[in-house]
Amino acid sequence: MTDYRKFYIDGKWVDPAEARDFTVINPATEEPTETISLGGATDVADAVDAAKRAFASYSETSRAERLALLRRIIEVYKARGEEMAERITCEMGAPISLSRKAQVPAGLAHLSEAVRVLENFKFDEVQGSTLMRKEAIGVCGLITPWNWPMNQITCKAAPALAAGCTIVLKPSELAPLSAHLFAQIIDEAGVPPGVFNLVNGDGPGVGAAIASNPDIAMVSFTGSTRSGIAVAKAAAPTVKRVTQELGGKSANIILEDADLEKAVREGVQACFRNAGQSCNAPTRMLVQRSRMAEASAVAKQEAEAARVGDPHSDDASVGPLVSEAQFERVQRLIQRGIEEGATLVAGGTGRPEGLRKGFYARPTVFAGVRNDMIIAREEIFGPVLCIIPYDEEADAIAIANDSPYGLAGFISSGDLERARRLAKQIRAGNVHINGARVDFGACFGGYKQSGNGREWGEAGMEEFLELKAVLGYAG
Repeated sequence: MTDYRKFYIDGKWVDPAEARDFTVINPATEEPTETISLGGATDVADAVDAAKRAFASYSETSRAERLALLRRIIEVYKARGEEMAERITCEMGAPISLSRKAQVPAGLAHLSEAVRVLENFKFDEVQGSTLMRKEAIGVCGLITPWNWPMNQITCKAAPALAAGCTIVLKPSELAPLSAHLFAQIIDEAGVPPGVFNLVNGDGPGVGAAIASNPDIAMVSFTGSTRSGIAVAKAAAPTVKRVTQELGGKSANIILEDADLEKAVREGVQACFRNAGQSCNAPTRMLVQRSRMAEASAVAKQEAEAARVGDPHSDDASVGPLVSEAQFERVQRLIQRGIEEGATLVAGGTGRPEGLRKGFYARPTVFAGVRNDMIIAREEIFGPVLCIIPYDEEADAIAIANDSPYGLAGFISSGDLERARRLAKQIRAGNVHINGARVDFGACFGGYKQSGNGREWGEAGMEEFLELKAVLGYAG
C-alpha cells in the first residue's frame, strides 16, 4: 500500500521531519481520497543537501547518459499512464477522458521534447578565440500547480534533467498524488539518488523555504500572480534566477471575415475545457458589435450543451472545480458579473441541475461585457466566458492588450495574412491563429503580470543553463 505521507529524498522514501497530515479531497465527491504530509524548512533543507551532493556528478554526465536516462523515464511513464490518469482525475477532477487524452499525454510530450532538444543542443560554441559554454545552473526548486499536474511538472523537470540540473519539487498540496507517482516513475527508471527530490507542502511551509534557500540556484514557479510575487520576494535576498508562469485573461478576437459560428463554438469549448482551469484559456471573446446577438446565441447553445458531471463518466466534458475555495471564488465572481450589469446568457450561480454534491460550477456566458468590469479583468479560473463587443480592428487590438496579463491570444480570420499581422500586435507570449493547437516545441510564457522566462522546447532548456565565456580558449 502506498504511503503518501512520505517524501522522496536522496533516492529513498522518507518520513517528514515533523508529522503534519493533510487530507486530499476528491472534488467530485467532496470525500477524502488520501492523506499526505505537509513538509517544512527541515525537509526542504534535507532535499536541497541531497540535490547539491548529486549535482557534482550529475552535471558532468554526458549527453548520451542523460538521453538514456530520459528515455528510461519515458518508458516507465508510458507503462503507468492509466494509473496516472486515474490519479489526476481523483485529485483535481479532470474528466477521465481529458486525463487520458490530454493531461497524461502532455507529460509524455514534454519528456519526448526534452530528448529531441538534448539530442542536438549546442552546449559549446567557439566565437573567435572564446568558448561560449552553457552549463547546468545548479539545484533547481520547482513549484507546480494543480490544474495540469503532469504538464507543469514535466515541462520543468524534463529540461532540467536534460540540462544536467538536480531538482527539488513541491507540487500543489491539492493535487499531490500524480506527483507521488511521478517520483515512483523516476525511482523505477533508475535516476541517481539526489537528482530528483519530492517534498509535499504548502506555500508558506515549503514554497517559501525553497525560494529562500541559498543553495537553490533557480526557482521555476507556476501559479497565481499573487503567489508568484511572494516567491520572487523570498528569492530576492539570495539573488537566484526566478522564472514564473502566472495568470492570464486571454483575448479571443473573432474578426468579421471569420466563420463566426465555428469560431464561437470552438472558443466556448476551449474556455470550458478543464472546467476553465487553464491559465491560457480564451476567457475574453471579442466579437464585432453588429454580430453580438448572433455570437451570444451560439455561445448560449454551446454552453447549455456542455455535459457537466462525474469525471469518471465517459460522457462528462466538464468536471468539478478543484476545491471548495475555488468553487466559492467562481460563485462570487459570477455574482459580481451580474451585479456589474453584464448580460447573463447562460449559466449563473449555483451548481448545475441535478448535482447536489461536488464542486461543480455552471458553465456561464456573459455578453455585453465591458473590458473595465471585474469579470473582464480578473482571472476567474472557472467555466466563465465574457463576450466583449468591438467596433473596428484597432479597437479589438486595444481591448485585447488592455489587461494586466499577457499569456495568450487567439485570432480567427478568413484572411491568414491579416491574422498574422494582428498577431504581431497582441502583447502576449503565445498567439493562436484559427484554432491552432499547442506546439510542445514552441516556447510558452507570458508578458506583463503573466510572468517572465519561457518554458517548453529549446527556450525552456535555456532557462536551466548558465552561460560562461572562456576567453583565450582557441589560443
